Amino acid sequence: MNHHAKTSAVGGVALSLLIGAAALARGAALAPDPADGAQYTIDATHSNVLFKVSHFRSSLYYGRFNEVSGEFTFDAADPAASSVRMVVRADSVDAKVENLSKHLRSPDFLDATQFPEIVFESKSVEAGEAPDTLEVSGELTLRGVTRPLTVTVEKVGEGPGMRGARLMGWHARFTIDRGEFGVDYGIERGAVGREVELIVSVEGHAR
Repeated sequence: MNHHAKTSAVGGVALSLLIGAAALARGAALAPDPADGAQYTIDATHSNVLFKVSHFRSSLYYGRFNEVSGEFTFDAADPAASSVRMVVRADSVDAKVENLSKHLRSPDFLDATQFPEIVFESKSVEAGEAPDTLEVSGELTLRGVTRPLTVTVEKVGEGPGMRGARLMGWHARFTIDRGEFGVDYGIERGAVGREVELIVSVEGHAR
């Protein structure tokens, strides 16, 4: 290859790089601000729903749900435009011991065959008192019963994931009265507590 050909080749590569960089810059400029009404799909692999309940008033027992899905929208400039819908599979309850897990799926507790999904859907969102928090009000449907629920959620963080997708995470702890949802097995004799604390941590990737 002569000098002129080499120069042309180098120039072509440089021009291609410049065009690519310009295209990336245009794409970045046109991409929606992830804090400005971006929509996120909940990542089941990196999201967790745990529960804590008293056992015979002598100890605290922890369990989890292994299947969670849903989506959320976050708008930092206008929190009221944010929303969330989260679905938990009732039959994915995991109490570490299989016999206990089966009991929790039974009609004594979740009745997972008849009511396969536990759903929370927001109705309104407003900025919380603390930084990076939101007050999310909506409806929780459990075992076929729907009740209002307001939860304080805290933004954990956001940033690019391994494959470049924009990630955002939220965390919340709140308590429900399971008796209000018809899940009253063991309450009267104190075998299992009435109040159940839920710890929810979700990670979403921008659509």
